[in-house]
Amino acid sequence: MAGRVEGKIALITGGAQGLGEAAARMLAREGARVVITDINIDGAKKVAASINGTRKGAAVALAHDVTQESDWIRVFEDTERAFGGLHVLVNNAGIGLTKDLEAVTLEEWRRVHAIDLDGVFLGCKLSLPLTAKTVKATGLGGSIVNISSISGIIAGHNMAAYNSAKAAVRHLSKSVALYCARKGYGIRSNSVHPVFIATPILDGLVQRFGKEEAYAKLGRQVPLGHIGEPDDIAYAVLYLASDESKFVTGAELKVDGGISAM
Repeated sequence: MAGRVEGKIALITGGAQGLGEAAARMLAREGARVVITDINIDGAKKVAASINGTRKGAAVALAHDVTQESDWIRVFEDTERAFGGLHVLVNNAGIGLTKDLEAVTLEEWRRVHAIDLDGVFLGCKLSLPLTAKTVKATGLGGSIVNISSISGIIAGHNMAAYNSAKAAVRHLSKSVALYCARKGYGIRSNSVHPVFIATPILDGLVQRFGKEEAYAKLGRQVPLGHIGEPDDIAYAVLYLASDESKFVTGAELKVDGGISAM
């Protein structure tokens, strides 16, 4: 049977580990060819090699600093050269910052926004010509999936920079959706909002309390009683990348164990 994204070409930022790696592996399993980008090129190459071990030629890895416009231009050129186009962009690269508002420096504020927000803006903007061309040529729908956070909806007293950036990604996704619809590009744009997921972003807490206790502490805040796994988010990305979601744009998909319902 054909996979759910058979024939599509996807680019995943921050694909060397965590949610990006899970999304890349999921999309590749479901028939896409994937471009895995990361500032950690060695990690990205390992993920690509692993995917290619199962599906030869299905993945390539590219060095990529999402805050640099020139990197984005090069990455899209390399993607077209490698696979002939682009259908799906997963803006996943990001960093966290947990710090009291009065302690956050302007440099830290700008760094969080440069990676978590500016990088998403650059990806959305600069992907459109290639994706629109590919959609027109192949007849397969285009999709931008922006990984925001439940922190983009629910604020925390010690997460001002992260809350701000991720909330902006949520609204930017809607603006991009409306723009693409008006232009008739055949490209949808949606955001995904995870709660605590077992990825390296939790390493600081794990080092402080130990893995079992750290995960338990976070899980007690979630109505379902536990934190999520990377594939919980990868399945959401898969749905939004596939044409199963062809009538879904400008939406926010919460994958949060019920925390936003409280």
